[in-house]
Amino acid sequence: MQISSETQSVTDPVSAVMPQDLLESVVKNLDDNKAEDIVSIDLSGKSAIADHMVIANGRSQRQVAALADYVLKGIKETGFKGASVQGLEQADWVLIDAGDVIVHIFRPEVRNFYNLDKLWTTDIEEPETVN
Repeated sequence: MQISSETQSVTDPVSAVMPQDLLESVVKNLDDNKAEDIVSIDLSGKSAIADHMVIANGRSQRQVAALADYVLKGIKETGFKGASVQGLEQADWVLIDAGDVIVHIFRPEVRNFYNLDKLWTTDIEEPETVN
């Protein structure tokens, strides 16, 4: 039986990539390539979807697409395989899911409309229990 190169095993490098390494790569690539208003949000304890969320702006659709490409290359260089991308065709809002790190790259007006920064940084109050 032959194993495809696409098949992941227990020793696959995907599991060896630490979330902190992914986060550092993403933030460095965004900063080095002139992304604006870079925000890193720690999701630990807030959500099970990821450990970190990074939100940044590009000035135009072209820059948003270019930033996404740089981030994806950086993620691959860390050894992480299988990052998924959505929105690259329009490049108004590109979402990169790298497992423990989720990246949103927006044009400024789209970012203002969705306001993810506020959504994920707002503390959720504990509900009152009524007996």
